[in-house]
Amino acid sequence: MSNDSPEKLTDHRDIGRELDLFSFHEIAPGAPFWHPKGIVIFKELEKIAREMNQREGYLEISTPILVKKEVFEKSGHWDHYRDNMFYFENPRDEKEMLVIKPMNCPESTYVFNTKVRSYRDLPLRLAEIGRLHRNELSGTLGGLFRVRQITMDDAHIYVRPNQVAQEVINIIRTINNFYSIFGFPTSYVLATKPKNALGTKDEWEIAERSLETALKRAGVKYSIAAGEGVFYGPKIEAHLNDSQGRDWQMGTAQLDLVMLPKQFDVAYTDEDGGRKMPWVIHRAVFGSFERFIGILLEHTEGRLPLWLSPVQVAVLSISDKVQDYTRSVSGELDKAGIRFELNDRNESIGKKIRDAELQRIPYLVVIGEKEKSTNNVAIRKRGEGDKGQEKIEEFVRKVKLEIREKNSDCTLNLNGG
Repeated sequence: MSNDSPEKLTDHRDIGRELDLFSFHEIAPGAPFWHPKGIVIFKELEKIAREMNQREGYLEISTPILVKKEVFEKSGHWDHYRDNMFYFENPRDEKEMLVIKPMNCPESTYVFNTKVRSYRDLPLRLAEIGRLHRNELSGTLGGLFRVRQITMDDAHIYVRPNQVAQEVINIIRTINNFYSIFGFPTSYVLATKPKNALGTKDEWEIAERSLETALKRAGVKYSIAAGEGVFYGPKIEAHLNDSQGRDWQMGTAQLDLVMLPKQFDVAYTDEDGGRKMPWVIHRAVFGSFERFIGILLEHTEGRLPLWLSPVQVAVLSISDKVQDYTRSVSGELDKAGIRFELNDRNESIGKKIRDAELQRIPYLVVIGEKEKSTNNVAIRKRGEGDKGQEKIEEFVRKVKLEIREKNSDCTLNLNGG
C-alpha cells in the first residue's frame, strides 16, 4: 500500500476538513474555527514569527482590540477605510463610538509615545501578532483566503531617514529566506502613490525613491504598480505563485512619512537636542496567517513537513495482544516531545494504515507480536512506504534529528544562510 494513495485534494477547505484542521460556521461568517490539529500549525508558525523577530531585534507588544473611533479619524482610516470596519455606538454612552481594530498600526504610536525617545533608540522595531477584523463583503469570503477575522504578523519600525534603506533590505532578505523554507519563489512589486494619498508630492517622491533604492541595493527584480500604494505611503509587495499558478500578495514593507509620524505627533530627540520626526516602516512577512496556511495546504496537498505536521507519528497496533507495548512506545514518543496519535482500536491493520495515510501523517509505526517480542517497531514513511524495523530508541533518535534538521534549515534560511 503506497503512502501516495490518498485522493488528491487541491482546495484547502477540503484538505482542512479531511485533516480536521478547521471549520467554518454560519454563526461567524468569514471567521475560522481552529480545531486542535489546526492550532498546532498556527502555533508552530507563530513560533517561527517570534524567533524571526527576536533574532532581528524586534520587541513584541500587544495592543487593545477595541478602541475609540477618534484613533482612526486621526490616522485617516475613518475616511479611507470605514466601509471595511466593524464599529458601534457604546450602548452605555451614546457619545462614544468604538471600533474593532482592522489594523495594528495606529496603536503602536501610543507605545512609542509613552516615553521620550532618543536617536540612539532608533531603529525601534515593535512587533505584534494581532487579531484583526475587517468587514469584507459576504460574497467575497472564501475559506482562509479571504476572511473577516485575520491574524497579522505586523511590525512597525521607527527609523531615522538614513536607516530606511538598510531596514528595508533586511525585510526583503527575511521575506526571501522565509518563503524559501517552503519552496515558494518570491517576486517584488513597488506600489506607488494612489489618487487619494495623504501628504505632499515631495514626501511621496522621497518615500518612493527610498524604497526603490532599497530594492536595487537588495539585488531583487521588481516591477512597478503605479497608483497601487496605500493612502499614507508607497509599499513593496512580496508576491508568490502557488501550486495552481495563482499570484498572491503576501509580505509587505510600507514606508510612512505621514500617517503615523505626523498625525500622532511621533518624535525623537536628535544629536543636537532638537525634536525630529521619525519615518515608519510597516512590515509583515506572512501577510496573514490564515491566507498563508491556506496556500501552504494547497501547495503541499496537506503533506506538511515533519516539523509542522500536527501529528508526526501514528502508532498502529495489529492486535489487542500488543496494547501494553504500543502504550510503552507511545510513552517514548511523548517523552521525546514528538507529536503522536495512538490507534489501538479493534480494526484491521489495513484500515488503520489507510486512515493514517489519509491524514498525511509523516511516519507510521506498526506494532504486532513480532515487534513486541524483539522490542522493535515496523516503520512506514509517507511517500516511501515500508522502511523496515528499528529499535524504538533508534527511531525516536532519527525523528528528533529530522525535526531538528528541519528547524535548523529554518534557522539557516532565516539568518540568510
